[in-house]
This record gives sequence, structure tokens and C-alpha cells, in this order.
Amino acid sequence: MRTLLDRSVLFFGGKGGVGKTTCAAATALEAARLGRRVLLVSVDPAHSVADVFDTPIGEAPTRVAANLTARELDPAIEAERYLGAVREQVAQLFSATVVKQAFRQFELAAQAPGLEDVAVFDRVMQLVLEPVAGFDLLVVDTAPTGHALRMLAMPDALVEWLDALARRRGDIVSENDRTPGSRDADPVVASLRQRSARVQAFQRRLTDAAATGFALVLTPERLPIEETKRAADTLDRLGVGVPAVIVNRVLPVTAEGDYHAARVRQQQVYLGEIAARFASYPLTTVTQLESDVHGIPALERVRAQLFGTA
Repeated sequence: MRTLLDRSVLFFGGKGGVGKTTCAAATALEAARLGRRVLLVSVDPAHSVADVFDTPIGEAPTRVAANLTARELDPAIEAERYLGAVREQVAQLFSATVVKQAFRQFELAAQAPGLEDVAVFDRVMQLVLEPVAGFDLLVVDTAPTGHALRMLAMPDALVEWLDALARRRGDIVSENDRTPGSRDADPVVASLRQRSARVQAFQRRLTDAAATGFALVLTPERLPIEETKRAADTLDRLGVGVPAVIVNRVLPVTAEGDYHAARVRQQQVYLGEIAARFASYPLTTVTQLESDVHGIPALERVRAQLFGTA
């Protein structure tokens, strides 16, 4: 786990309820303890970073420990910010008549499903490509697995879409204006190409294993195992490195009583399966605490298990 902290961007993901937020927060604490300046950002609509730190956290950056600041992104605010930026760009590129028509469409777009996902993606891309001054490690607590993987798969689709739009726009400009170089001079084509280049830069950063990693968190149970294996395979196809698989809430083998003994035996079977199915990934286990992880003292106990430090 120590090498996990060599990167500048870390994503944490997993099936809902497995403790990914706890592991993300504990890792952020360890990095901060070692002197890294950490920004922990939650993009999960059901935020729980505030809960694990036992302190109010919202859209504004909040200092939660020495060297550690946290934020919980509001998808609705991000969607409005994103639409505002698009409105501003459209106003700069097109005539007043076109802008008026486009703005009417924006009112409909504001209600479109998926807009918040695109807006959050745009914010994460900004945080990765333009690190906030004063921080050298970004830890992203993602939404449950499916949403997180869709976000990481967006660059491929966006680049293809933007490039197609740029080609089509260039063809239209060339047909209507025979002036040499008119296609390249068109501000709309230039804007689309610039956007495509930015998304490609984000994709390169995601797939740079030395700079970025996606830590997967699961519990020793059947459904989390299956979902995590599918996620690992998807990340492999996307070229995103998985520097850690964290098995959370492992019952202590010393648990007493027939019920606990049966649960421990079941977990031991699953732990063996996890070791086999995730043999190519660095694997770490966290023993379940006797109470919920709530507040920094409890987080410190998880941190100590993850990194083997007091």
C-alpha cells in the first residue's frame, strides 16, 4: 500500500456499502500524515465523507486535518456551472439570433438526464488537469462502481463525438466558403478541437499508471467479489491502473460463538477466492472494527491497518 501514495491522483471505488469512502479517507489521512498536501473530493451523490470525518463538509473546501482538505461536489451546482460555461462560449462564437435559439435549448438541456454526470466529469477533469494550488495529491471518492466506470469511459466517447462534430462543421464551412484555410480558421472547429485535445489529455493522465490509480474496495461476500472483478476487467480494458484491491470488514478469526465462527469460515472461503481471482493486484485486508467508522480516531485505526503504521 505504501507505493499507492507515490501517485498524484487516486480514485477509490467499489460496490455501494463496502466502505470505499472510509478507505479513501483513511488513505488521505496517511498521505497527509506523511506531509502530502491532500485534497479529498467526493463525487458520490450520496456523500458520506462528512459522516466518516464527523464534521460538516460541503461544496466549499473544508480543512478536516493537518494537510487535508475535503469537498463534496453538488451535482446540481456542477450542472449549472457547466451550462453557464457552455452558454458563455456559445455567446462568443455565434450571432445573436443563433444564441437566442440556443439559449432556449439550454432550458431543456438543464432537465436532461445525464447532464449532472457530464458536469461532474468536467469538474473531475479540471481537478486532474489543473491541480488546485497548494495540493499535491487528489483523492477522489467515486460513486458506486457503475457510475464511476461510466465516468472513466467518457473520454473515448467524447473524443469520437467531438472529432465527428469538428469534421462535419469543417465540411460545412468549406462548402460555404471557398477561401483557402477557412476550415482551420473557423472558431467553432477550433473550439471543438481544443475540447477534444483536453479530453485526450485527461485520458492520457488516467492511463498513466505512475501518476494515477484506481483503488478497488470490496468486502468478502459473493456480490462484491463479482462486481469488483468486472470492474477490474473494465479498468484493465480502459488502461487504468489498479494499484490496490482492499478487502474491507474482514471478521477477526478470534470471534466467538457458533454464528460468528460460521461467518468467519464463510469469509475464509471468500478470502481464498479473492486471493486467487485478484492475484495480479496488490491486495490488502482491513479487519472489521467493533463499531462504525465515525470520526478521525476510528479512521486512524483503519489507516494503521491499511499502511501498517501507528
